[in-house]
Amino acid sequence: MPHIRHMLKLAPILLALIYGLVTWRFSVWRTKAELSAKSTLLRDPALLSITDRLAAALEMPAITVHVYEIEPVNGLAAPDGRIFLTRGFLRKFNEGIVSAEEMASVIAHELGHVALGHTRKRMIDFSGQNALRAALAMVLSRFIPGLGVWIANALTTLVAARLSRNDEYEADEYASALMVKAGFGTAPLKSLFQKLEALTQARAGTAPAWLMSHPKTADRIAAIERLEKAWGIGQA
Repeated sequence: MPHIRHMLKLAPILLALIYGLVTWRFSVWRTKAELSAKSTLLRDPALLSITDRLAAALEMPAITVHVYEIEPVNGLAAPDGRIFLTRGFLRKFNEGIVSAEEMASVIAHELGHVALGHTRKRMIDFSGQNALRAALAMVLSRFIPGLGVWIANALTTLVAARLSRNDEYEADEYASALMVKAGFGTAPLKSLFQKLEALTQARAGTAPAWLMSHPKTADRIAAIERLEKAWGIGQA
């Protein structure tokens, strides 16, 4: 009987872990299907020339970039390693709001996420966070009915945001090194950061979605300038 009672106590946690695994598998499939269905290859000659420079710096034959046909301004790396720029981001480039070098910094940043394993880790983290959220909600709801789910959601969201911000700093460092090696320098990366808040503003009075999981602009620029000092390069 004690053994059965012990198993019953563990049941909510086991169910939460199973839920997290199933959610992770479904999310990977859904993300891959969505991106494949709504994307095309990047064909802009000016941007292809910058991807060639990044590829040469990495000693790769080529870097393939896809255009995700949605309007929000964003760059992203898929769990399978593909790099995407949104159509909305390309519009800003075509309108002259964002330079080719700044677009290069976006691609370099997303390459960093792939090279550092962030894309796969995020999907695993996502499943773990779902499992943790479900387990916490079950436990807390027993003691704080009505508030347990809210507290569980808040705690896991804070953990996820912190993990994501750490990944962003690491990808920024990778991108900075790659941009320097490719001859672009770090200035385009910093100037793009200064534009991102306005570029990603959904509508008046709302905070840009990227601010929830990304470090503050001033902190990211300061981190790059510390790298410049350590590398002995000018802070252009």
